Formats: sequence, structure tokens, C-alpha cells
Amino acid sequence: MSSTDRETHLVDVFTTLADTLVAEYDVVDLLQTVVETSGQLFDVSAAGILLADDDRTLDIVASSSESLDLVEVLEVGSQAGPCLDCFTSGKPVLVTDLVAGPSRWRDYESIATRRGFRSSFAIPLRLRSETVGTLTLLRDRPSELAPRDLRAAQALADVATVGILHERTARQSALVQEQLQKALGSRIVIEQAKGVLSETLSVSTDDAFEALRSHARRRNLKLADVARDVVSRRITL
Repeated sequence: MSSTDRETHLVDVFTTLADTLVAEYDVVDLLQTVVETSGQLFDVSAAGILLADDDRTLDIVASSSESLDLVEVLEVGSQAGPCLDCFTSGKPVLVTDLVAGPSRWRDYESIATRRGFRSSFAIPLRLRSETVGTLTLLRDRPSELAPRDLRAAQALADVATVGILHERTARQSALVQEQLQKALGSRIVIEQAKGVLSETLSVSTDDAFEALRSHARRRNLKLADVARDVVSRRITL
């Protein structure tokens, strides 16, 4: 992607994300758009977003792929790794080489490299002093995240954070936590629906998710609502 094309794409992305910030926005779809966009803009092999629950434990809510390899890497990183350190500090944690660099998180480094990843970049989802999660970018080769890419990635993460917390001025903190819990709960039912569709349609989990997402968008429905209907067999796709 040329520099001009990249800048044009970036503008289009922020326009699209801004359009989602309406009263009834779908936070899961918003976060999914962020991870998919990250893969296109920053030349990464995979991306994921983790959000903190009430106990400040990080959970996966969006990923660029439904592969078990990526899910495993993100889960381990949420417990001890760049993702957790980024969330705790509220600052980016950039690892250019998981093999040759200083060893800081043995389990994470071992699992990530076995799954084909060599560099890892964790970007905080933060608003002022509050960090609610992380955006994690992974590459299959040792590399640095260019300064302009870091700035753009942080801007994407900031938009995602605003998408989660933009109603805070009108609601109490407890309701903001409810929104986060709802996003985490939505992820569970969406995973269940993907399993149902994967089996009934004889397709991969990635294709099952796309079928679910396309159905929700065509009918202007929320992903989690469609997923519940699929799981309860109220609809078939």
C-alpha cells in the first residue's frame, strides 16, 4: 500500500468509526472493525483487543482471526506478557523480537514463537488516566513498529476507547461497567453461534463469523442478538 493510499485508507477508517458512534452503536462490531483495520494498515499478521472486566482481568473481545493459535497467544498475554504490562502501565509495550530480545515473559514468548509470531506490540485503550484494555498487534517476523504506525495505532485505540466510554458523561460508572460486561458476554454467545454455524453450514469458524456479521448488518441488528437467535435455533442462516 502506497503512502498516499495508506493515508486515504486511514481517513476512510476514522470516518467509518466515527459513524458508528451513535446512541445504539454495536460495541462488538466497532472493536472488530478496529482489529481488521489494524491488519490492513500496519502490515501485521494478526491483531486482537482485550478488555478488562470488573475484576480487572483481561478478556478477548475481538480478534482478526478465530484461529486457536491467535486466541492462545492473546490469552497467555493477558495473564503475563506485553498485553498485561501495557494495561497495567497505560503505555505501549513494543517487543521487536520475541526470540533475540531480552526475555521478560517466558511463557508468552515461547507460545507466541511456536505459533509463528516474532514481534508483538501492545497499545493501551485509554482515556486520560483510565485504561480499559489493550490493542495487540502481532507480526510473523522481527520488526519495529514505525513511529507513524504507533501514532496511528494509538489513535485507533483511542477511538475504540471513546466508543466504549462515550456515554460516561450521561451515565454513572456502574453503567459503564455494565457496557463492558455486556461486550464480554456478547463475545461468549457469539463464540457459541460460530460453533453452531460452523457445524450446520460445514464451514470454518471465520466463515461462520462472517455469515453472522453479514446477517446482522443487512438487517441492522446487533451481533449478539443474532447470535442468541442462532444458538436458540430461532433463525437459520
